Amino acid sequence: MERKTPKTPNADKGKKSTARLRQNKFFKFFEERIDWKDERKVALSIKTMILVLTVLVELWLYLRFFLWMDMDYNRQGFGEYLLLLFLSSGVLTACGIVRLFFVKATSIKTVCIFLEMIASVVMIAITGYTYLVFLYLLILTGFYIGSHKAINTMLVFIFAVVVYLFSYGMAMTWWGGGVEVPYGVVISESVWSLVALVAHFFVVNFAVGFYQQYLKLDRTMSELTDNKAQLQKAYDSLAEATALEERQRIAKEIHDTAGHSLTTVIMQTESAKLLMDKNPEEAKRKIVAANLQARHALEELRESVHVLSGNTARGTLKYELVKVIEESTQGTGLVIRYEIEELTLSAAKDRFLCNALKECISNAIRHGGATAFWVELKSIDGRARLLVSDNGKGVAMSELKKGYGLQSMAEYAERLGGETHISSEPDDGFEVTLFVPLDEEE
Repeated sequence: MERKTPKTPNADKGKKSTARLRQNKFFKFFEERIDWKDERKVALSIKTMILVLTVLVELWLYLRFFLWMDMDYNRQGFGEYLLLLFLSSGVLTACGIVRLFFVKATSIKTVCIFLEMIASVVMIAITGYTYLVFLYLLILTGFYIGSHKAINTMLVFIFAVVVYLFSYGMAMTWWGGGVEVPYGVVISESVWSLVALVAHFFVVNFAVGFYQQYLKLDRTMSELTDNKAQLQKAYDSLAEATALEERQRIAKEIHDTAGHSLTTVIMQTESAKLLMDKNPEEAKRKIVAANLQARHALEELRESVHVLSGNTARGTLKYELVKVIEESTQGTGLVIRYEIEELTLSAAKDRFLCNALKECISNAIRHGGATAFWVELKSIDGRARLLVSDNGKGVAMSELKKGYGLQSMAEYAERLGGETHISSEPDDGFEVTLFVPLDEEE
Protein backbone atom coordinates (compact mmCIF):
# COMPACT_ATOMS: atom_id res chain seq x y z
CA MET A 1 0.00 0.00 0.00
CA GLU A 2 1.39 3.40 -1.00
CA ARG A 3 2.27 5.57 1.89
CA LYS A 4 1.48 9.26 1.60
CA THR A 5 3.70 11.84 3.21
CA PRO A 6 1.61 14.06 5.46
CA LYS A 7 1.70 17.76 4.65
CA THR A 8 3.32 20.06 7.15
CA PRO A 9 0.76 22.39 8.73
CA ASN A 10 3.22 25.28 8.70
CA ALA A 11 3.85 24.83 4.96
CA ASP A 12 0.11 24.83 4.23
CA LYS A 13 -0.31 27.86 6.42
CA GLY A 14 2.49 29.67 4.57
CA LYS A 15 0.98 28.85 1.16
CA LYS A 16 -2.44 30.10 2.27
CA SER A 17 -0.91 33.32 3.59
CA THR A 18 0.89 33.89 0.30
CA ALA A 19 -2.31 33.19 -1.64
CA ARG A 20 -4.27 35.64 0.53
CA LEU A 21 -1.52 38.24 0.07
CA ARG A 22 -1.71 37.90 -3.70
CA GLN A 23 -5.49 38.27 -3.60
CA ASN A 24 -5.21 41.45 -1.54
CA LYS A 25 -6.34 44.41 -3.66
CA PHE A 26 -3.69 46.72 -2.28
CA PHE A 27 -0.93 44.25 -3.09
CA LYS A 28 -2.31 43.56 -6.57
CA PHE A 29 -2.54 47.29 -7.28
CA PHE A 30 1.17 47.84 -6.65
CA GLU A 31 2.13 44.63 -8.38
CA GLU A 32 0.13 45.27 -11.54
CA ARG A 33 -0.02 49.08 -11.82
CA ILE A 34 3.57 50.06 -11.12
CA ASP A 35 6.39 49.16 -13.46
CA TRP A 36 9.27 48.94 -11.01
CA LYS A 37 11.78 49.02 -13.84
CA ASP A 38 10.61 52.50 -14.90
CA GLU A 39 12.50 54.78 -12.51
CA ARG A 40 10.63 57.91 -13.57
CA LYS A 41 7.18 56.40 -12.96
CA VAL A 42 8.21 54.88 -9.63
CA ALA A 43 9.62 58.23 -8.45
CA LEU A 44 6.45 60.00 -9.61
CA SER A 45 4.27 57.52 -7.71
CA ILE A 46 6.28 57.91 -4.49
CA LYS A 47 6.30 61.70 -4.77
CA THR A 48 2.54 61.74 -5.31
CA MET A 49 2.11 59.54 -2.24
CA ILE A 50 4.32 61.89 -0.17
CA LEU A 51 2.25 64.88 -1.27
CA VAL A 52 -1.01 63.09 -0.44
CA LEU A 53 0.28 62.11 3.00
CA THR A 54 1.46 65.69 3.61
CA VAL A 55 -2.01 67.00 2.78
CA LEU A 56 -3.58 64.37 5.04
CA VAL A 57 -1.33 65.45 7.94
CA GLU A 58 -2.32 69.06 7.28
CA LEU A 59 -6.01 68.11 7.35
CA TRP A 60 -5.41 66.25 10.61
CA LEU A 61 -3.86 69.37 12.10
CA TYR A 62 -6.87 71.41 10.92
CA LEU A 63 -9.21 68.96 12.61
CA ARG A 64 -7.09 69.10 15.73
CA PHE A 65 -7.24 72.89 15.68
CA PHE A 66 -10.99 73.09 15.17
CA LEU A 67 -12.32 70.08 17.12
CA TRP A 68 -9.95 69.06 19.91
CA MET A 69 -8.21 72.21 21.10
CA ASP A 70 -11.28 73.89 22.71
CA MET A 71 -10.58 77.08 20.82
CA ASP A 72 -12.84 80.03 21.52
CA TYR A 73 -13.78 81.20 18.05
CA ASN A 74 -14.78 84.59 19.45
CA ARG A 75 -11.45 85.00 21.20
CA GLN A 76 -9.30 87.90 20.08
CA GLY A 77 -6.57 86.73 17.74
CA PHE A 78 -8.38 83.59 16.57
CA GLY A 79 -8.71 84.96 13.06
CA GLU A 80 -5.00 85.73 12.91
CA TYR A 81 -4.18 82.19 14.08
CA LEU A 82 -6.49 80.71 11.45
CA LEU A 83 -5.03 82.90 8.70
CA LEU A 84 -1.49 81.97 9.76
CA LEU A 85 -2.47 78.29 9.73
CA PHE A 86 -3.85 78.57 6.20
CA LEU A 87 -0.80 80.48 4.96
CA SER A 88 1.69 78.01 6.46
CA SER A 89 -0.34 75.12 5.08
CA GLY A 90 -0.35 76.75 1.63
CA VAL A 91 3.42 77.35 1.75
CA LEU A 92 4.04 73.76 2.86
CA THR A 93 1.91 72.33 0.05
CA ALA A 94 3.13 74.72 -2.66
CA CYS A 95 6.82 74.26 -1.84
CA GLY A 96 6.29 70.51 -1.70
CA ILE A 97 4.72 70.50 -5.18
CA VAL A 98 7.47 72.69 -6.64
CA ARG A 99 10.28 70.65 -5.03
CA LEU A 100 8.81 67.24 -5.86
CA PHE A 101 7.63 67.81 -9.42
CA PHE A 102 9.14 70.90 -11.01
CA VAL A 103 12.75 71.58 -9.97
CA LYS A 104 15.93 69.53 -10.11
CA ALA A 105 18.57 71.94 -8.80
CA THR A 106 19.73 71.04 -5.29
CA SER A 107 19.98 74.70 -4.26
CA ILE A 108 16.33 75.40 -5.11
CA LYS A 109 15.24 72.18 -3.41
CA THR A 110 17.14 73.22 -0.26
CA VAL A 111 15.35 76.59 -0.23
CA CYS A 112 12.01 74.83 -0.60
CA ILE A 113 12.87 72.45 2.24
CA PHE A 114 13.80 75.41 4.45
CA LEU A 115 10.46 77.12 3.71
CA GLU A 116 8.58 73.87 4.32
CA MET A 117 10.29 73.43 7.68
CA ILE A 118 9.38 76.98 8.72
CA ALA A 119 5.78 76.41 7.62
CA SER A 120 5.77 73.11 9.57
CA VAL A 121 7.01 74.91 12.71
CA VAL A 122 4.26 77.53 12.38
CA MET A 123 1.56 74.89 11.93
CA ILE A 124 2.84 72.81 14.82
CA ALA A 125 3.21 75.90 17.02
CA ILE A 126 -0.47 76.64 16.44
CA THR A 127 -1.84 73.08 16.66
CA GLY A 128 0.63 71.30 18.99
CA TYR A 129 4.22 70.16 18.58
CA THR A 130 3.49 66.42 18.89
CA TYR A 131 3.26 65.82 15.12
CA LEU A 132 6.20 67.91 13.95
CA VAL A 133 8.40 64.87 13.22
CA PHE A 134 5.84 63.40 10.80
CA LEU A 135 6.04 66.45 8.56
CA TYR A 136 9.84 66.43 8.73
CA LEU A 137 9.95 62.76 7.72
CA LEU A 138 7.72 63.43 4.72
CA ILE A 139 9.78 66.45 3.65
CA LEU A 140 13.08 64.57 3.94
CA THR A 141 11.75 61.49 2.13
CA GLY A 142 10.97 63.60 -0.93
CA PHE A 143 14.50 65.00 -0.91
CA TYR A 144 16.26 61.67 -0.35
CA ILE A 145 14.59 59.93 -3.30
CA GLY A 146 15.51 62.79 -5.64
CA SER A 147 19.10 63.25 -4.51
CA HIS A 148 21.90 61.51 -6.38
CA LYS A 149 24.84 62.73 -4.28
CA ALA A 150 25.56 61.29 -0.84
CA ILE A 151 27.18 64.54 0.38
CA ASN A 152 24.05 66.55 -0.39
CA THR A 153 21.88 64.00 1.39
CA MET A 154 24.09 64.04 4.47
CA LEU A 155 24.21 67.86 4.63
CA VAL A 156 20.43 68.17 4.32
CA PHE A 157 19.97 65.53 7.04
CA ILE A 158 22.26 67.42 9.45
CA PHE A 159 20.54 70.69 8.55
CA ALA A 160 17.13 69.10 9.17
CA VAL A 161 18.14 67.75 12.60
CA VAL A 162 19.45 71.17 13.70
CA VAL A 163 16.34 72.95 12.42
CA TYR A 164 14.12 70.33 14.00
CA LEU A 165 15.69 70.81 17.46
CA PHE A 166 15.44 74.57 17.09
CA SER A 167 11.82 74.33 15.90
CA TYR A 168 10.90 71.86 18.62
CA GLY A 169 12.34 74.22 21.24
CA MET A 170 10.37 77.14 19.80
CA ALA A 171 7.17 75.11 19.82
CA MET A 172 7.73 74.07 23.44
CA THR A 173 8.40 77.70 24.36
CA TRP A 174 5.22 78.78 22.56
CA TRP A 175 3.07 76.23 24.35
CA GLY A 176 4.85 76.87 27.63
CA GLY A 177 3.61 80.43 27.70
CA GLY A 178 6.80 82.01 26.46
CA VAL A 179 9.07 80.43 29.09
CA GLU A 180 12.37 79.53 27.44
CA VAL A 181 13.12 75.79 27.55
CA PRO A 182 16.77 74.66 28.06
CA TYR A 183 18.32 72.78 25.13
CA GLY A 184 19.02 69.77 27.34
CA VAL A 185 15.29 69.47 27.98
CA VAL A 186 14.54 69.96 24.27
CA ILE A 187 16.94 67.14 23.32
CA SER A 188 15.66 64.80 26.06
CA GLU A 189 12.03 65.49 25.08
CA SER A 190 12.71 64.93 21.38
CA VAL A 191 15.04 61.92 21.70
CA TRP A 192 12.56 59.50 20.09
CA SER A 193 11.93 61.93 17.28
CA LEU A 194 15.71 62.14 16.69
CA VAL A 195 15.90 58.35 16.68
CA ALA A 196 13.10 58.35 14.10
CA LEU A 197 14.96 60.90 11.95
CA VAL A 198 18.21 58.90 12.08
CA ALA A 199 16.48 55.58 11.41
CA HIS A 200 14.51 57.20 8.58
CA PHE A 201 17.75 58.54 7.06
CA PHE A 202 19.40 55.11 6.94
CA VAL A 203 16.30 53.13 5.92
CA VAL A 204 15.21 55.45 3.10
CA ASN A 205 18.73 55.90 1.69
CA PHE A 206 19.35 52.16 1.91
CA ALA A 207 16.09 51.55 0.03
CA VAL A 208 17.02 54.17 -2.58
CA GLY A 209 20.51 52.65 -2.98
CA PHE A 210 19.07 49.15 -3.21
CA TYR A 211 16.58 50.29 -5.84
CA GLN A 212 19.33 52.00 -7.84
CA GLN A 213 21.41 48.81 -7.77
CA TYR A 214 18.33 46.85 -8.85
CA LEU A 215 17.86 49.16 -11.83
CA LYS A 216 21.56 48.97 -12.66
CA LEU A 217 21.49 45.17 -12.48
CA ASP A 218 18.35 45.06 -14.61
CA ARG A 219 19.94 47.33 -17.22
CA THR A 220 23.08 45.20 -17.17
CA MET A 221 21.05 42.03 -17.62
CA SER A 222 19.10 43.63 -20.48
CA GLU A 223 22.35 44.69 -22.13
CA LEU A 224 23.79 41.21 -21.66
CA THR A 225 20.66 39.69 -23.19
CA ASP A 226 20.86 42.08 -26.14
CA ASN A 227 24.59 41.46 -26.53
CA LYS A 228 24.02 37.73 -26.37
CA ALA A 229 21.37 37.96 -29.08
CA GLN A 230 23.66 40.12 -31.22
CA LEU A 231 26.60 37.77 -30.65
CA GLN A 232 24.44 34.77 -31.54
CA LYS A 233 23.27 36.55 -34.68
CA ALA A 234 26.85 37.48 -35.56
CA TYR A 235 27.99 33.93 -34.81
CA ASP A 236 25.26 32.49 -37.04
CA SER A 237 26.18 34.92 -39.82
CA LEU A 238 29.87 34.12 -39.39
CA ALA A 239 29.20 30.38 -39.39
CA GLU A 240 27.10 30.74 -42.53
CA ALA A 241 29.73 32.92 -44.20
CA THR A 242 32.49 30.50 -43.14
CA ALA A 243 30.58 27.53 -44.50
CA LEU A 244 29.93 29.38 -47.76
CA GLU A 245 33.56 30.43 -48.00
CA GLU A 246 34.70 26.85 -47.34
CA ARG A 247 32.33 25.50 -50.00
CA GLN A 248 33.60 28.09 -52.47
CA ARG A 249 37.19 27.22 -51.59
CA ILE A 250 36.58 23.52 -52.11
CA ALA A 251 34.71 24.18 -55.36
CA LYS A 252 37.62 26.31 -56.58
CA GLU A 253 40.10 23.67 -55.45
CA ILE A 254 38.20 20.95 -57.31
CA HIS A 255 38.05 23.15 -60.38
CA ASP A 256 41.70 24.17 -60.17
CA THR A 257 43.21 20.79 -59.29
CA ALA A 258 40.99 17.90 -60.27
CA GLY A 259 39.54 19.79 -63.25
CA HIS A 260 43.00 20.75 -64.43
CA SER A 261 44.25 17.20 -63.91
CA LEU A 262 41.37 15.63 -65.85
CA THR A 263 41.88 18.09 -68.71
CA THR A 264 45.54 17.07 -68.79
CA VAL A 265 44.56 13.37 -68.81
CA ILE A 266 42.34 13.92 -71.85
CA MET A 267 45.07 15.82 -73.67
CA GLN A 268 47.68 13.15 -72.84
CA THR A 269 45.51 10.27 -73.97
CA GLU A 270 44.53 12.08 -77.22
CA SER A 271 48.20 12.74 -77.91
CA ALA A 272 49.07 9.11 -77.13
CA LYS A 273 46.49 7.90 -79.65
CA LEU A 274 48.10 9.98 -82.38
CA LEU A 275 51.59 8.73 -81.49
CA MET A 276 50.64 5.07 -81.01
CA ASP A 277 51.84 4.02 -84.50
CA LYS A 278 54.56 6.59 -85.15
CA ASN A 279 56.32 6.65 -81.76
CA PRO A 280 55.15 3.88 -79.39
CA GLU A 281 57.67 4.80 -76.67
CA GLU A 282 56.51 8.39 -76.57
CA ALA A 283 52.86 7.24 -76.58
CA LYS A 284 53.57 4.87 -73.71
CA ARG A 285 55.19 7.66 -71.74
CA LYS A 286 52.16 9.91 -72.26
CA ILE A 287 49.79 7.15 -71.19
CA VAL A 288 51.84 6.64 -68.00
CA ALA A 289 51.68 10.35 -67.31
CA ALA A 290 47.93 10.40 -67.97
CA ASN A 291 47.44 7.41 -65.70
CA LEU A 292 49.35 9.12 -62.93
CA GLN A 293 47.46 12.37 -63.45
CA ALA A 294 44.12 10.50 -63.27
CA ARG A 295 45.13 8.89 -59.98
CA HIS A 296 46.00 12.27 -58.52
CA ALA A 297 42.72 13.73 -59.73
CA LEU A 298 40.80 10.86 -58.13
CA GLU A 299 42.65 11.37 -54.85
CA GLU A 300 41.90 15.09 -54.91
CA LEU A 301 38.21 14.42 -55.51
CA ARG A 302 38.10 11.95 -52.62
CA GLU A 303 39.78 14.47 -50.33
CA SER A 304 37.29 17.19 -51.30
CA VAL A 305 34.36 14.84 -50.68
CA HIS A 306 35.76 14.01 -47.24
CA VAL A 307 36.02 17.70 -46.38
CA LEU A 308 32.45 18.36 -47.55
CA SER A 309 31.12 15.45 -45.52
CA GLY A 310 32.87 16.75 -42.38
CA ASN A 311 35.37 13.89 -42.28
CA THR A 312 38.65 15.78 -42.16
CA ALA A 313 40.70 13.07 -40.50
CA ARG A 314 44.06 12.66 -42.19
CA GLY A 315 47.31 10.90 -41.56
CA THR A 316 50.53 12.70 -40.74
CA LEU A 317 52.24 14.82 -43.38
CA LYS A 318 54.94 12.18 -43.82
CA TYR A 319 52.30 9.48 -44.27
CA GLU A 320 50.44 11.52 -46.90
CA LEU A 321 53.60 12.35 -48.86
CA VAL A 322 54.77 8.73 -48.85
CA LYS A 323 51.31 7.69 -50.03
CA VAL A 324 51.59 10.10 -52.98
CA ILE A 325 54.99 8.64 -53.84
CA GLU A 326 53.77 5.05 -53.64
CA GLU A 327 50.72 5.80 -55.80
CA SER A 328 52.95 7.54 -58.34
CA THR A 329 55.37 4.61 -58.64
CA GLN A 330 52.80 1.81 -58.63
CA GLY A 331 52.67 0.33 -62.15
CA THR A 332 54.34 3.35 -63.78
CA GLY A 333 58.01 2.37 -63.80
CA LEU A 334 58.97 5.58 -62.02
CA VAL A 335 61.74 5.57 -59.43
CA ILE A 336 61.26 7.97 -56.54
CA ARG A 337 63.71 8.08 -53.67
CA TYR A 338 62.89 10.20 -50.66
CA GLU A 339 63.96 11.42 -47.25
CA ILE A 340 61.02 12.85 -45.29
CA GLU A 341 61.07 14.15 -41.73
CA GLU A 342 58.05 13.93 -39.46
CA LEU A 343 56.75 17.52 -39.29
CA THR A 344 53.48 18.74 -37.84
CA LEU A 345 51.81 21.48 -39.88
CA SER A 346 48.30 22.82 -40.30
CA ALA A 347 45.83 20.97 -42.49
CA ALA A 348 46.04 23.71 -45.15
CA LYS A 349 49.84 23.42 -45.35
CA ASP A 350 49.65 19.62 -45.42
CA ARG A 351 47.25 19.72 -48.38
CA PHE A 352 49.38 22.29 -50.18
CA LEU A 353 52.61 20.27 -49.89
CA CYS A 354 50.89 17.03 -50.97
CA ASN A 355 49.27 18.72 -53.98
CA ALA A 356 52.55 20.44 -54.82
CA LEU A 357 54.37 17.08 -54.87
CA LYS A 358 51.70 15.64 -57.19
CA GLU A 359 51.98 18.65 -59.50
CA CYS A 360 55.81 18.46 -59.61
CA ILE A 361 55.79 14.74 -60.50
CA SER A 362 53.10 15.17 -63.16
CA ASN A 363 54.82 18.19 -64.76
CA ALA A 364 58.20 16.40 -64.80
CA ILE A 365 56.73 13.41 -66.62
CA ARG A 366 54.64 15.45 -69.09
CA HIS A 367 57.10 18.14 -70.01
CA GLY A 368 60.51 16.77 -69.07
CA GLY A 369 60.16 13.04 -69.66
CA ALA A 370 61.46 12.34 -66.13
CA THR A 371 61.74 8.76 -64.89
CA ALA A 372 63.46 9.26 -61.54
CA PHE A 373 62.91 11.71 -58.66
CA TRP A 374 64.41 12.78 -55.37
CA VAL A 375 61.96 14.07 -52.73
CA GLU A 376 63.11 15.63 -49.48
CA LEU A 377 61.20 17.27 -46.61
CA LYS A 378 63.17 18.97 -43.84
CA SER A 379 62.84 21.65 -41.19
CA ILE A 380 65.30 24.50 -41.85
CA ASP A 381 65.43 27.79 -39.92
CA GLY A 382 61.83 27.65 -38.71
CA ARG A 383 60.47 26.65 -42.11
CA ALA A 384 59.47 23.39 -43.75
CA ARG A 385 61.34 22.82 -47.01
CA LEU A 386 60.02 20.47 -49.69
CA LEU A 387 62.53 19.68 -52.43
CA VAL A 388 61.48 17.81 -55.61
CA SER A 389 64.25 17.07 -58.13
CA ASP A 390 63.94 15.00 -61.35
CA ASN A 391 66.14 13.64 -64.13
CA GLY A 392 64.14 15.18 -66.94
CA LYS A 393 65.47 17.05 -69.91
CA GLY A 394 65.28 20.40 -68.16
CA VAL A 395 65.08 23.84 -69.68
CA ALA A 396 67.07 27.05 -69.66
CA MET A 397 65.72 29.43 -67.01
CA SER A 398 65.55 32.22 -69.59
CA GLU A 399 63.16 30.08 -71.63
CA LEU A 400 61.07 28.83 -68.70
CA LYS A 401 57.41 29.65 -68.97
CA LYS A 402 55.44 28.95 -65.82
CA GLY A 403 52.29 27.08 -66.62
CA TYR A 404 49.06 27.04 -64.67
CA GLY A 405 50.32 24.47 -62.15
CA LEU A 406 53.57 26.22 -61.23
CA GLN A 407 51.88 29.64 -61.12
CA SER A 408 49.11 28.41 -58.77
CA MET A 409 51.71 26.68 -56.61
CA ALA A 410 53.73 29.90 -56.20
CA GLU A 411 50.63 32.01 -55.38
CA TYR A 412 49.35 29.55 -52.79
CA ALA A 413 52.79 29.34 -51.15
CA GLU A 414 52.78 33.14 -50.74
CA ARG A 415 49.32 33.06 -49.17
CA LEU A 416 50.67 30.62 -46.58
CA GLY A 417 53.62 32.90 -45.87
CA GLY A 418 56.13 30.85 -47.86
CA GLU A 419 57.92 31.02 -51.21
CA THR A 420 58.87 28.94 -54.26
CA HIS A 421 62.24 28.51 -55.98
CA ILE A 422 62.78 26.83 -59.37
CA SER A 423 66.08 25.85 -60.94
CA SER A 424 66.80 23.98 -64.18
CA GLU A 425 69.35 23.61 -66.95
CA PRO A 426 69.05 21.95 -70.32
CA ASP A 427 69.55 18.16 -70.08
CA ASP A 428 70.11 18.47 -66.31
CA GLY A 429 66.65 17.97 -64.87
CA PHE A 430 64.27 20.26 -63.01
CA GLU A 431 64.21 21.20 -59.33
CA VAL A 432 61.41 22.84 -57.31
CA THR A 433 61.95 24.00 -53.74
CA LEU A 434 58.99 25.07 -51.56
CA PHE A 435 59.18 26.83 -48.21
CA VAL A 436 56.29 27.26 -45.74
CA PRO A 437 56.56 28.49 -42.14
CA LEU A 438 56.40 25.94 -39.35
CA ASP A 439 53.41 26.29 -37.00
CA GLU A 440 54.20 27.87 -33.65
CA GLU A 441 53.96 25.45 -30.76
CA GLU A 442 51.39 26.40 -28.07
